[in-house]
This record gives sequence, C-alpha cells and structure tokens, in this order.
Amino acid sequence: MQRIGILTGGGDCPGLNAVIRAAARTLIRDYDIDVVGIQLGFEGLLTKSCVALTLESIRGILPKGGTLLRTTNRGNPFEFPVGDGRCEDRSSTLIDNIHELGIDGVIAIGGDGTLKIAQRLCDMGIPMVAVPKTIDNDLAATDYTFGFHTAVAVATEAVDRLHTTAASHDRVMILEVMGRNAGWIALYAGIAGGADIILIPEIPYQPENIVKMVQGREREGANFDIIVVAEGAKRVGGQEAYLDKATRRLGGIAYQVAADIAEQIDLEIRVTVLGHVQRGGSPIAFDRILASRFGKAAADLVAQKKFGEMVAVRGDDIVSVPIRDAVSRPKYVDPDGNLVATARSLGISFGDGR
Repeated sequence: MQRIGILTGGGDCPGLNAVIRAAARTLIRDYDIDVVGIQLGFEGLLTKSCVALTLESIRGILPKGGTLLRTTNRGNPFEFPVGDGRCEDRSSTLIDNIHELGIDGVIAIGGDGTLKIAQRLCDMGIPMVAVPKTIDNDLAATDYTFGFHTAVAVATEAVDRLHTTAASHDRVMILEVMGRNAGWIALYAGIAGGADIILIPEIPYQPENIVKMVQGREREGANFDIIVVAEGAKRVGGQEAYLDKATRRLGGIAYQVAADIAEQIDLEIRVTVLGHVQRGGSPIAFDRILASRFGKAAADLVAQKKFGEMVAVRGDDIVSVPIRDAVSRPKYVDPDGNLVATARSLGISFGDGR
C-alpha cells in the first residue's frame, strides 16, 4: 500500500478530527504510507478534490469539532443528484478517479449511509475500511460510536440549565434532542439530568399519561417538570413528526407534545429544541480517546490488508467486524432493558402508563 485516502461522510460529529489524526499519524509513522484527505466525502472522489495529509497539516486538530475534510450527506455516487430531482449512478467514474489518483485504499468514516456506500464499493473491488460515526449510537456492531457521549454531555447540560429556569417560573420545560429513530441520547441525558419524563421512539407515549405524571407531581408539591423527548418519539398508534416529509427530516415532536398536554395542565409550557448544538464543538475526553483508538485500528487494518472491515469497541477491546454485518442491524433502546428499568425505579415516566 502506497497511498491511502481518508474521507468523512454524512453529518459532522465531535471526534472526526481525532480519527483523521490518529489514522494519518499511524499510517505515516508506523507504516510509511502516504495519506490524502478526500474533501466532502465520496463527492470528493467524483471531483478529485483531495489534499495531502501530513504530520504538519494534522497538527492541533485533536480537540477541534467538525471535520478538517468537510462532509456532506448528498454525495452518494450510486444516486448522485444532477438536478430536477434526478439522480445518476456515477460509481464507475468514482472508481476510475480512485485509480487515477493513485489511491490504493480508502478509510471511510461515517454512519450507516456512508458505510453502505463503502460496502458497495468494496464489492466492486475498492479496498475499504470503515470507522463508525454517529451521535445517535444506533449501530449494533459496536458498543459505542464516537460523538455520542459528547452529544449526551451537551444535552445533559441543557437539562441542568432548564431545571433552574423551570423551577423559577413554575413551568413544564420540554427539551427535544436528536437521535433519529433511536432514543439513546434522550435516555442517557434524561437520566443524567434528572428528567421527570423521557419520551423515546422505542416506547410510544400517550398524552394522558404525561398529564397524569405532571398532575401527580403537582399533588406531591412539585412546581415544575422536565420532559426530554427524542426527535423520533411518537404517540401510541401515531407517526413521527417531520420538519420535511419529503426528505423525512425529523423534528417538531416537542411542540406536538406541548400541544397534546397544554389544555389539561395548569403550568405554563416552554419548548427548547437543542438541534445541531449537539453535533458541534470540541469532543469530550471519552470521545477523543475512542476516536483515536478507532483511527489507529483502522490504519492497522489497512496495513494488514483486512478490507471490508469496520472497527468497533466491545467492552474494553477494539475489534473489527465485517462492514456488511455492521450496517445490517441497527441498535435501539430495549424497552425492557436495564437502563429503562433504572429510569423507572428513579420515578421517571416514559408516557406509557407504567
């Protein structure tokens, strides 16, 4: 292997730069392999937009949020947008460009969408190694994805801050967090922040149960309530809330919850949508270390020519699993699992009447 490309695809995430740094340093220092950074994910391979990654160019990026290489979730070479709602398969052009650029293999850092593209390219003969990236923590092949704990820390701080203003004004504060169709961020931040109600996609809620919880706390002397809701949460028998149904962009569920309960409780309700604040900023120490371990492990897989593999963490160990297996099974919160049971024992309601 003489030259390896590194790309980041999909949404940004705290810790991306730490992966790039660790992978590049390991490839250069341990294996004497040249490294190029591919701009804007797979799209950069269609436009031949690459930059050399050297020990000098990656210096100081460890604590920085975002990605040095920039990223996009619209660069799928198999369905590349060409205007007027049309898409084309440009995978053959991408493969030709990889050969022209002298790239012998690619480390793709991304979520399930990026990993599915990586697997398809691997099937077409392009040597690929994958690193899992998503704040949603919804890949079953790994215990954690980097960026998740940073997002939880941001969400938990938001819950802490909402507590004081909620208590000062006798209000119900509803915090909407990210996570797509998995409730991990809401569950972790809700427990860590001492929320009273947590609503997640895996446990559909009933508005009347939220009202009962709020009224019950009032009778016990509580003058405020904190509700943490995952963006993919939904009522029993209902559907998710979308900001854009055409692209299935989730959002707005907090306002729906507020409308569901507003006429049945006496307290004022305020909504906070945390949004992309969860994705930005410096990664916390846990994610810097996990991302660094992932980057080093990905470089080792490249050097060992173990392509078609994704790095993962299992317990204290960094392992590799087939990319195909990693994207075949998402990881959702177990409604009967220990975390949910712990929350219920703490008096937290999931809006399901239990």
